[in-house]
Parts: sequence; C-alpha cells; structure tokens
Amino acid sequence: MIIDFFARALIAGVGVALVAGPAGCFIVWRRMAYFGDAMAHSALLGIALGILLGVDPALGVLGVAAAVALILSGLGANRSLTSDTLLGILSHSALSMGLIALSLMRGARPDLLAYLFGDLLAVGFGDIYWILAGGGMAFVLLLVLWRPLLALSVHEELALAEGINAGAVRAGFMLLIAVLIAAAMKITGALLITALLLIPAAAARRFAHSPESMAVIAACFGVLAVCGGLFGSLQFDTPSGPSIVFAAMLLFLFSLVAGLRDARGKRV
Repeated sequence: MIIDFFARALIAGVGVALVAGPAGCFIVWRRMAYFGDAMAHSALLGIALGILLGVDPALGVLGVAAAVALILSGLGANRSLTSDTLLGILSHSALSMGLIALSLMRGARPDLLAYLFGDLLAVGFGDIYWILAGGGMAFVLLLVLWRPLLALSVHEELALAEGINAGAVRAGFMLLIAVLIAAAMKITGALLITALLLIPAAAARRFAHSPESMAVIAACFGVLAVCGGLFGSLQFDTPSGPSIVFAAMLLFLFSLVAGLRDARGKRV
C-alpha cells in the first residue's frame, strides 16, 4: 500500500519537475520571482471557487491563475504602474478574496494544508492523469515559446525589431505557469510551486554553458529534489511539499559550494 501511493506521488512529482525546471530558467533570466509568488497566491481563490462550485479545486486554480495571467498581460502595457506594484496588487487581492470566500463557507472546511503545501497521501491515479496531461500541455507550450521567449530574455529591443509579438509570448508563458501551478498542487502545494520553479534553475546556473544546457540541468535538479524530498517525507513523516523544497535548497547549497571551489581553483 505504501509503495503504491509513494510510486504515484513519485511519478506525478517527476512529471511536474521535468517541466518546472526549464520553465523556471525563464523566471530566473527575466527576474520574475515575484510573478511566481503572485500566481501561487491566486491559487487560494481558485481552491475556494472550485469547492464552492463543486468541481475539482485544481480546475479552479487553473481558471483563476489563467485569469490572473491574462490580466497581468493586459495591464502590463500600462506604463503608469510598475510591474512589481501591479503584481503586488493582484497577488494580495486574490489571496484576500480567497480567504473571504473560505470564511463564508458553511459546514466542513477543507483541509487547506493539503492544497497549499502538498499531500503525499492525496495523490491518486486520477491526479496522475491530470498532472501528466497538464505537464505535457505545459511542455508543448514551452517548446513553442522557447525561441521567442529566449530572444525576449536576451535582448528585448532586438526581438521586437525582428517582429516577435512580445505580448502574446508573455501571455503564453504566464498561462504555462498557471497550468504548472494547477498540476503541482497535490505534490508541492500551490504556495510552494514557485520554489520548484526557482531553486533548481538557480542551482543549474552554476553548471550551465548555454540556455539549453541550463534547462536540462534544471530539469535534472528538479527531479532529484522531488525524489529526495519524497523519500525524506516517507522516512521522517514530513509534508511532501516542504520536503521537496528543502531537498532543492540542499542542491542549491551544493551549487554554491561547487562555485566557490571553482573560483578558488581558478585563482590558484
């Protein structure tokens, strides 16, 4: 029994990590860490709406995150508001509306810890199908957006001169993150998916020599973090989401130590 649910969680977690690593590279390159937090905070409103409407909370998370992504994309052209101000407004507004919606619920309250921080025991076969479908959709979208998004990240003015539709590319990338947040809710939890996007990509940066190699290394680090975190969760009876993030943090510390050793070796 334990092997069965652990295997399901492992398959689902690896499926998310393989896409989250490469997608996280763009968040690191474009300095969009606050964007990831804003999308994750909107997940609470999606969970509340999903429960109120009687549908899978993951669908509610996907719908709200996609709506927030489109709003961000549409309002991003408004130069009167800086991006961090806009993200802060949307992030805390969505979080507040989610808390209000949950407070208005009658009867039994949902277990928010499982939704927000992941629950190893909650992963079933239906969740695996949903996660793999969502991860596959995000992976295909990432392949389509890779070149134009990379061009915008390297030199936005040149990319615009070449005819790349920056608004459409940004909107597509935001929708990709929305799909990942919804898919990863049962593994890392909605609030910790940002860490699975950021930390493996930041750790991979030390060892990469090209954007493509960084994406591959980030995916590998993400898989290692998922495997290590889930094994630690099983061994020490800790929440799966925080355990995965802790394992990713250890990988990041390893990359820092390796970087310092390389720097000392070059000096010598």
